[in-house]
Amino acid sequence: MKHLIFYVLKVELNNLRIECMDLFKGTKIYSIVTGTCPVCQEESMYVENNPYKLSSIFKMHERCKNCGLKYVIEPSFFFGAMYVSYGLNVGIAIITFLISYLIVGLSVLESFFALIGMLIILIPVVLRLSRNIWINIFKKYNKNAKQV
Repeated sequence: MKHLIFYVLKVELNNLRIECMDLFKGTKIYSIVTGTCPVCQEESMYVENNPYKLSSIFKMHERCKNCGLKYVIEPSFFFGAMYVSYGLNVGIAIITFLISYLIVGLSVLESFFALIGMLIILIPVVLRLSRNIWINIFKKYNKNAKQV
């Protein structure tokens, strides 16, 4: 019975999460957060959806199977995502330091270690988010994207 309750709660949470994300379908936020194709928002750009599976963190599909968008628009296209990654990491560092120092009450040194730990833990997520943001700068959603 206990397992059934947890399963029902998990299903309810997953359905709620899916319904909430469907509200954003057609926006850049949807594509950035979900990692889907920026044009049709139907297929994941990544071979493995889990960013913490480090063996395939950089592996992306060559093209979208739904609309045919080529993800690597030109050679070294995602080098520009390094600038986005830098900005995201600075934001994470500032927020982590402020929370650990001002709210939790850690010392400056302890807050610094918390900051370093948070940045290390979030490396795969920041890498994916920065790539998603970078490609969404150049491509926009097209609800009439044709299937190839």
